[in-house]
Amino acid sequence: MARLLLIEDDLTIRTPLLRALRERGHAVAAASTALDGLRDALDDRPDLVVLDLGLPDLDGGELLRMLRAVSPVPVIVATARDDEAEIVRMLDAGADDYLVKPFTAAQLDARARAVLRRSAGDPATDPVLVVGGLRIDPRARQVTLDGAPVELTPREFDLLHHLAGRPGQVVTKRELLTEVWRIPYGGADKTVDVHLSWLRRKLGESAQDPRYLHTVRGVGVRLDAPGGVR
Repeated sequence: MARLLLIEDDLTIRTPLLRALRERGHAVAAASTALDGLRDALDDRPDLVVLDLGLPDLDGGELLRMLRAVSPVPVIVATARDDEAEIVRMLDAGADDYLVKPFTAAQLDARARAVLRRSAGDPATDPVLVVGGLRIDPRARQVTLDGAPVELTPREFDLLHHLAGRPGQVVTKRELLTEVWRIPYGGADKTVDVHLSWLRRKLGESAQDPRYLHTVRGVGVRLDAPGGVR
């Protein structure tokens, strides 16, 4: 049984969702304000948070950033805001999925189960990845470079982990947006460039002087160990 926290101020939405999700086998708690939701997320440690953005005391986007600073709990943003820039902004801020209202409880249940499957992983099929001096542990979500820890945001970790699973291969922006950001390609590829730039900086390199992350102009990016040794 998954433990869900629904942060939603609209009673006409919150009540039927609570009932429907509980009928589908989840243990669901609810909060109607951002600060109550933050407290419940930290105190009760749910398996997943469903977050509305239009909260009465604090914008849900700000709450997402506060959560991400202190907790790796998976978050599904569930909101009426359907602007592509807002969707990309929330996914970049650390949301694991984005669902636009109106939606059914069945859709939310399916998204929740998919996010929980991804976040749980499987030790047998999700091994530690080593590329040169990089060591990526997906279970602990930790990265070291030549033995020193590298502090990454959740999205930076997901990006590096995806590339490390394909060492020596050119990965397109289309694939990264689909598999890492889980959004359709088109108009949002700049976010890949920005995150690659941040990731390079944390790995102590640059696009002009790459060690691990090599841009293939017009195609994508390749992760490879210095000297080609993996």
